[in-house]
Amino acid sequence: MKLINPNPFTTRPEIVGTFGVVTSTHWIATAVGMGILEKGGNAFDAAVATAFTLQVVEPHLCGPGGDVPLILNSVKRGKTEVVCGQGTMPAGASIAHYRSLGLDLIPGTGLLAACVPGTFDAYMLLLRDYGTMQLADVLSPAIGYFRDGHPLAERASATIATVADNFREHWPTSAAVFLPENEVPKPASLFRNVAAGNTYARILREAEAVGGGREAQIERARDIWRQGFVAQAIDKFCRTQEVMDVSGQRNKGVMTGDDLARWQATVEAPLTYDYGRYTVCKAGPWTQGPVVLQQLALLKGFDLDGMDPTSADFIHLQVECLKLAYADREAFYGDPDFVEVPMQTLLSDAYNADRRKLVDRATASLELRPGKVEGYGGVVKLRRADGARTAVAASGAGEPTVGRMGQTSGDTVHFDIVDRDGNMISSTPSGGWLQGSPVIPELGFPLGTRGQMFWLEEGLPGSLAPGKRPRTTLTPTLCHRDGEPYMVWGSPGGDQQDQWVTQHFLRHVHCGMNLQEAIDAPAWHSEHFPSSFWPRTARPGVLVLEGRVPQATVNELKKRGHEVEINDQWSEGRLTAASRQDPWRKAAANPRGMQGYAAGR
Repeated sequence: MKLINPNPFTTRPEIVGTFGVVTSTHWIATAVGMGILEKGGNAFDAAVATAFTLQVVEPHLCGPGGDVPLILNSVKRGKTEVVCGQGTMPAGASIAHYRSLGLDLIPGTGLLAACVPGTFDAYMLLLRDYGTMQLADVLSPAIGYFRDGHPLAERASATIATVADNFREHWPTSAAVFLPENEVPKPASLFRNVAAGNTYARILREAEAVGGGREAQIERARDIWRQGFVAQAIDKFCRTQEVMDVSGQRNKGVMTGDDLARWQATVEAPLTYDYGRYTVCKAGPWTQGPVVLQQLALLKGFDLDGMDPTSADFIHLQVECLKLAYADREAFYGDPDFVEVPMQTLLSDAYNADRRKLVDRATASLELRPGKVEGYGGVVKLRRADGARTAVAASGAGEPTVGRMGQTSGDTVHFDIVDRDGNMISSTPSGGWLQGSPVIPELGFPLGTRGQMFWLEEGLPGSLAPGKRPRTTLTPTLCHRDGEPYMVWGSPGGDQQDQWVTQHFLRHVHCGMNLQEAIDAPAWHSEHFPSSFWPRTARPGVLVLEGRVPQATVNELKKRGHEVEINDQWSEGRLTAASRQDPWRKAAANPRGMQGYAAGR
């Protein structure tokens, strides 16, 4: 295999040690996770503490009211598993109800897009079944940062500034938390959310009051969230509040306490695809994760070894293959508890050999071309964006593009952890953004808006139905190499996540880049397919490149018919990655936005 690394420069070293590594999209969360490892916790204990801390320090990207998938490999269990923390739509969330409100799309803000918040129960399941530490050990850091304060991230401040008028005019409970003294908090100022900290402190206090061992306390915490004061506050808020959203009207939510009581996080086997020495593992088609596997199934037919990762050929082949994979996402993916998704066919050699014939090495496709599997799928009508970049995060840090009413293209947080024993976990928590929905005052946090990913047309895999999971963009990744658990990685970024995940993997595998080099390399994304976020638009043929992509590559991609747009030099993705190759533990983090960090020893 001929390996080429034309960009050996990195912004920071790849972290290498034997004890353990933690990497996340915020340095405080990384430090908290590393502290848990130092205290004797395993990767799963560290994951829970890291996740709760990210809710504090990146409130514009995730929160307690959100959702999460986790993918992990436990040495003790000897297998890779997925924890589903993606809540379902409420029992009252029917197409008929939303149509009766005069809607043709589920609003991207407010209460109507709320799914059952799944993060807390997923973290409790992880702590109970895979972790070793007490509830207080993993909750205390977040409680402390909520109550005592933390330096507010620059993009969090900018997000608050964008929606400040909406908070003042329509969402006063959010203004009370995020506009202290009616002012936008400045970047790096000490910011507190005491109400959210008190919510977690009360859960901890009531859980510890039952006595018993750690498992009994964890189970009590789950009950408090699902049936206690948390569920009661959510139920009351959705029943009594009419909330302004992007539809331009005030709407009540449909979430009830019964919806929370009925839902619990679950564990399932991952989907996998063999790619040379590697077996790549993703969550099922209730996420967009299988598009990585489909991209690899298509790309396996091309010889990528020795290609320059900043060349037009390398980028063009990936773009044309991802267009086909994402088209299949639109046509086939949905909650497998409700729709049968033909994943065996979609990942088969025969199907992808046929699909691969559509890839023209000299010309970019401008059409959405899903495959055909008899008896499966549906056709999504395209909504064109008419030139506005509504489908992608625009800032250098990869944060959401936020409109006045909290409209966002969607973004999130991410972390990867490998401990001394070789346990590893990757997670992409999201939802419950401060800009997405008003704060529930008794709790100090808003609900999520993941339900905006459903369609209000009947007969599609992604059509709305009560109790159904939305086809989320959240998509952590784990792979094995030569049969051994090897690497965990991922990125925030909505629809772009599985583009950057694939780029990182291919640079590492085919171009000889280490984890940090593969993150730092010039990156790109396509906006060819329908966005998963309101208003669900597509920009056929649009390819957004970082400004560091060579001009010769830019010219050639334009020649092949791509609608090329140039973004800032460091603007694409917020990847983190960690690996295990005994005795070594390695990690890397994205420099974009000056916020993510890896740690280890």
